[in-house]
Amino acid sequence: MDQERILLVDDEPDLRRMVRQYLEAEGFAVVEAADGDEALERVRSSSPDLILLDVSIPAPDGFEVLRTVRRTSDVPVIMLTAKSEEIDRVVGLTMGADDYVTKPFSPRELVARVRAVLRRRRPGVPDLGEVLSFDRISVDLAKREVVIDGSALEVSALEFDLLAALAAAPGRVFTRAQLLEKVWGWDYFGAERVVDVHIGNLRKKLGDDVTAPLYIATIRGVGYKFVAAPS
Repeated sequence: MDQERILLVDDEPDLRRMVRQYLEAEGFAVVEAADGDEALERVRSSSPDLILLDVSIPAPDGFEVLRTVRRTSDVPVIMLTAKSEEIDRVVGLTMGADDYVTKPFSPRELVARVRAVLRRRRPGVPDLGEVLSFDRISVDLAKREVVIDGSALEVSALEFDLLAALAAAPGRVFTRAQLLEKVWGWDYFGAERVVDVHIGNLRKKLGDDVTAPLYIATIRGVGYKFVAAPS
């Protein structure tokens, strides 16, 4: 089996050296970049399986790199940030990051996060031959395609898996922790806010109204449920 390739983007050579050693010891191939321009070139030339992306890299910064990558790729991205403000984490998640790790971090924890993102098996998604059909929307699990009012809807891999997990059990209320387990397939270290962010992104694409939802309803203090009627 080919080695999974990690693109490590950070302007601190000592940090890159330490993280590279841990990742390579775990069997990963590592490609490095020190700034935004180099990162985008490495994305094009090395086709990484996952990107570790520092927010504060120079020219362009990590957010801009993430925005550019997301125009053409669904490659998993874990943001690295030295900042503690939640807004930085939420911004990254809203733009399509899969996870974030705040510096200083444990290299073992970082490797665990990398493995968790890469090995997601999404146990809550039904058999791949199934199409989930509702009044105005269908979810094709084999094609990983969402069709709403007859038109294909562009969603990210995470958004698709969230929608599929909810739509597979219409009317059932899922807690955030249950959705983390079903979609991410691991303990998200208590960062349940990530579910809210990705649900919010998904709702925008669905054109769903939080106050009168057609697809995803918020159950205050608990979580979410899928409310569209099966066809």
